[in-house]
Amino acid sequence: MSVKIRLQRHGKKGKPFYWIVAADSRSKRDGRYLEKLGTYNPNTNPATIEIDVDSSVKWLQNGAQPTKTARNILSYKGIMLKYHLLGGVAKGAFDEEEADKRFNAWLEEKAQRIDKKKSELQKLKEEQKAKALENEKIANEARIKAKEEALAAPAEEAPAEEAPAEEAPAEEAPAEEAPAEEAPAEEAPAEEAPAEEDSDEESK
Repeated sequence: MSVKIRLQRHGKKGKPFYWIVAADSRSKRDGRYLEKLGTYNPNTNPATIEIDVDSSVKWLQNGAQPTKTARNILSYKGIMLKYHLLGGVAKGAFDEEEADKRFNAWLEEKAQRIDKKKSELQKLKEEQKAKALENEKIANEARIKAKEEALAAPAEEAPAEEAPAEEAPAEEAPAEEAPAEEAPAEEAPAEEAPAEEDSDEESK
């Protein structure tokens, strides 16, 4: 029987959650399996992986073939490394104690890298949050300023609109004085009247 180590999908739509299983290669992807080896949750950052290292190595030693994604997960957790180290022990390259020493050193280094990544992600998250708060503060101040300017604008414009109304009577004043200038022209005939009377007396 050909055995594969692969992922079996669970969870809900949009948020998948996977079981890592050893299953008959002929069975359906989400069908029956021979053994559940662990879980894989890609919804966290970094992804959360829980897996039985010894059981996974045992299946590899028995000829199980991991899928591409499963192999990446096994490598991430050091399972493929341990499998190769135990292969070196079987060939007499080094003893089991040396294999465990190398594997534990790798696990310690891996844990440090993961902690560093988590720390960097947390720092980035805090910086993004602080920046978002600062942008929100600036936006609120801009809205308040714009509102204050909008309220102040009508009060400043009101006197300017009334000014022309106050000056209107001053422009009409010359029109009232115009008849006074024409008055002497009307009196001119009155001054000439005696001259006509003198002509009459001479004719007599």
